[in-house]
Amino acid sequence: MGRSWIYPWWNLCLAVVICGNLGQGNPAGADSPPLRVAVFRCDMTPPMGQPLISGDLLSRVEDPLWAKGIVLEDGRDRFALCSIDWCELCNSSHMLFRRKIAEAAGTDVLHVAVHTVHQHTAPLVDGDAEVLLRSTPNPPAQVSPKYLQEATDRLAAAVREAVRRLEPFDRVGIGQAKVERVAASRRVKVEGGKIRVRWSTCREPDLRAMPEGHIDPFIKTITLARGNNPLVRLHYYATHPQTPYGDGRASSDFVGHARDRLEKKEGVPQIYFTGCGGDITVGKYNDGSPEARRQLAARLQAGMEAAIAATRFVPVGQLRWRTVPLILPPRTDPGFTEADARAHMMDPKASYGARTYKGALRVAFHQRSKVPFDLSALEIGPAVILNLPGEVMVDFQLYAQQVAPDRFVAVAAYADCATGYICTQQAYAEGGYEPTDCLVAPQSDALLKAAIRRLLAAEKPQQ
Repeated sequence: MGRSWIYPWWNLCLAVVICGNLGQGNPAGADSPPLRVAVFRCDMTPPMGQPLISGDLLSRVEDPLWAKGIVLEDGRDRFALCSIDWCELCNSSHMLFRRKIAEAAGTDVLHVAVHTVHQHTAPLVDGDAEVLLRSTPNPPAQVSPKYLQEATDRLAAAVREAVRRLEPFDRVGIGQAKVERVAASRRVKVEGGKIRVRWSTCREPDLRAMPEGHIDPFIKTITLARGNNPLVRLHYYATHPQTPYGDGRASSDFVGHARDRLEKKEGVPQIYFTGCGGDITVGKYNDGSPEARRQLAARLQAGMEAAIAATRFVPVGQLRWRTVPLILPPRTDPGFTEADARAHMMDPKASYGARTYKGALRVAFHQRSKVPFDLSALEIGPAVILNLPGEVMVDFQLYAQQVAPDRFVAVAAYADCATGYICTQQAYAEGGYEPTDCLVAPQSDALLKAAIRRLLAAEKPQQ
């Protein structure tokens, strides 16, 4: 049961192609309409008893789970960026959020990017997988479709209200700073080239003593302002926002705590996007204690404040939005076939994780395999925001920055997460954890990098 109804004509695509020059804004000038922005937010905390990512049912709300975003207008088109304190949105559930935001903003769904922050004290929702599970014997708990409709209706109402508050902005600020003692590679290479896994909560002294490894240590901050008045700040940083979970607790975790404390301190809306943190965790600095989480939040907030202090402002000039549809082929090697996944899904004695993550989510991905993911890039003056699907390894973020070394490239991953992890081709051979939950074939490495080049206008589309 695929989703070809979404963009049926794209099913004919045999390669990544540029989807027009969508939303090129007008240059700033006396005769140009002003650029405008509005911020929206909506409480997306599920009701008690709803399942979270590990199958535990919500029993305590430590702090709210927010959807926060912006609507932009350039006089001709509107665009929306949204970041949600959930673990993942996949397939039709991700499209549901985009569609309702687009309708509320009065724009095309292709002009909307929705990302999850990827906290693990939060829901993971895949409407296609849930339909599949509901047809199986004794299905595991799933997020209520009724709640999902109600929550997205509330979010749409918040976006509509924001559109009524659009206000001019004329400057964009860009700043970055190194975040100290937060991110570290999950993939610790040891003697013989083997990979040891440094989980987000790590109590093994030898693993915690190993170097941070291959990461992007910088947080990138984009500020939209009118004159000297900052209107909103967007933060981009690559690590798993994950400390202890699986205890029925809803929490925005240390990243949400840093974001919300800074917002209260500064009085300026702060929106946080997780970058390509698929293979990056906080395990080197997190032993699972409440004190470790407090320290992570404090150090991330310090990085945000340093990026703000380093911010330089320039006139915006124009907005430009590009979209590339990308088909990522599913894996068909042993253990990853649709038949393998269906066997897990149908086994009523299997665990929640086996039936859901090794089962229904994989079946759903096979069934949507001809439906492309919408990748997009928003240019705001010297800044480029790259919006990517899936749980992407950090190499792809570093690659994007290398492709456009003269631009300020901020990357948000965790849009449609139907792919699971998106690994480099090398990672399949090296092993480690990420390839065990990567649903796309190894050639996806080259396909995604080609799409990144086109989004950053470093490669012209084929005619």
